[in-house]
Amino acid sequence: MSRYLSAILSTLLAFATLHAQSTDRKPSTPEDRAKVVEVSRSLEADPLAKIAKDQRNWIVHWLIAVPDISVKVCGNLLGPLLGSNKNYSAEIFTQLVPSSAAFVITHPEKSKDDVAVYTAALEGALRTYESILGLKPKARWPYLDGLIEKRDTVGLTEHVRQVAEHCN
Repeated sequence: MSRYLSAILSTLLAFATLHAQSTDRKPSTPEDRAKVVEVSRSLEADPLAKIAKDQRNWIVHWLIAVPDISVKVCGNLLGPLLGSNKNYSAEIFTQLVPSSAAFVITHPEKSKDDVAVYTAALEGALRTYESILGLKPKARWPYLDGLIEKRDTVGLTEHVRQVAEHCN
């Protein structure tokens, strides 16, 4: 699974780079940016909805299509989920992208601050995990439970700062 996700991310990044060189890319619109934020929040609240997969795909394709909004993904943030295919790891992992995009859109002044973006992405993934647990209590990840405890007590920023050192 880890190789599979890495291959997908590499392919997406390669495609995005090639696509970025195209001259017909149009900047994002305020309406689309608002939709990304709305869809991201919807995915965090209801990650198992019937339309969730299509919504995730729409955001990824939108990010590839627009030249003015971009995000980086740090798979290391989710530790053991990266190499797993159980307990909704794909839904939790892929939430990093929409949550990052929503943060960059709502906080453009912090778009180059990797730690801030990664922290927002991780917080979105944790909200997604909590939503999944509400529906599927057996889908528990002790690693994510530990991150929620950090979030709720001392904050995630220092954890993210340490993990971010190992991200590209």
